[in-house]
Amino acid sequence: MLTTLVVILAAAAAEPLPNTQIEALPLTAAQPDDTPAKIALGRLLFFDPILSATRDVSCATCHHPQHGWADGRPTPLGVHASGTGPSRKLVQGAAFLPLTRNTPTILNAAFNGIESGKPFDPSKSPMFWDNRAQSLEAQALAPIRQREEMRGDVCSEAEAVPAMVERLKSIPEYVKLFHTEITAEKVTQAIAAYERTLIAADSPFDRFMRGDKTALTAEQQKGMAAFQKAGCALCHNGPMLSDFKLHAIGLTDSATNRTEFRTPSLRNLKHTAPYMHHGGSTTLDEVLLFYDRLMDHAAETLEGGDTGTLPPLDPLLRQMNMLPEDHSPIKAFLESLNSDDYDKSVPERVPSGLPVTR
Repeated sequence: MLTTLVVILAAAAAEPLPNTQIEALPLTAAQPDDTPAKIALGRLLFFDPILSATRDVSCATCHHPQHGWADGRPTPLGVHASGTGPSRKLVQGAAFLPLTRNTPTILNAAFNGIESGKPFDPSKSPMFWDNRAQSLEAQALAPIRQREEMRGDVCSEAEAVPAMVERLKSIPEYVKLFHTEITAEKVTQAIAAYERTLIAADSPFDRFMRGDKTALTAEQQKGMAAFQKAGCALCHNGPMLSDFKLHAIGLTDSATNRTEFRTPSLRNLKHTAPYMHHGGSTTLDEVLLFYDRLMDHAAETLEGGDTGTLPPLDPLLRQMNMLPEDHSPIKAFLESLNSDDYDKSVPERVPSGLPVTR
């Protein structure tokens, strides 16, 4: 049984805020058919650039252990770029531009969609900032089809996945490792099995919630209460500190004009800067200041003020009440959600013989 905690608002409040339960992560995300052989195969596929039509971009290009299984950039660079992490740059003469949304970490992504007190169905796990895919398996094929990420102009979107399968079939070592016919479904199943091993479920917060009352400092416990009182847990709740719903917080996607984005997890933030869907905040101080200012905007617009210059705002913002003195203890609480205890290894080689993303 997971230990749970519901921190009630200040004594003057009539009732606790809804949906503010936070709790420890499960200790494993493994599924019954995640065999060691399948996980090992998925690891090779994840780091092998052969999955990209250009043969120079792997899953690990944008999801690398050195950067908390993200890329450390505001927004990612896929094809026609070189380097990794913040130093990755477009090659000279490349016409491709960075994508417009920050790379989410895949660390703990196996728990996407998990809710307090409800059965968890990995096949319905929401993926991407707009929840447009469900499950790790479905997510894995999207970058392979995406022109700017892994496809380039080598083939059409419809041809990208079948062409990837044919490339794998041409490599004898992969033919042996798959044991049976290589299909797109088997590729995604292997990658997902590997990604389910990339979890960090032993943070100080998790240990505290499992009963070790020395795991959090007094300041972190104060910050946990401030986090709840300020209304942060209205959206950042459950084991992943996310409700995985779409909310409008006054930001717009420059490519699609979308104004609603999925609540990001607050776990391992020290490894996954910059923040927000556009990577526009480089520090947690900037994020907290953003919400301080956002509450002022929300008070004006949601109470019938001038909304002509602002994107729509989520009505839940009306219930937020973060004070300047809350910033420091909340930051201390967020620190308790970090864990360095996760797999950071990179394979020495991959079956294609192409350079491993390091």
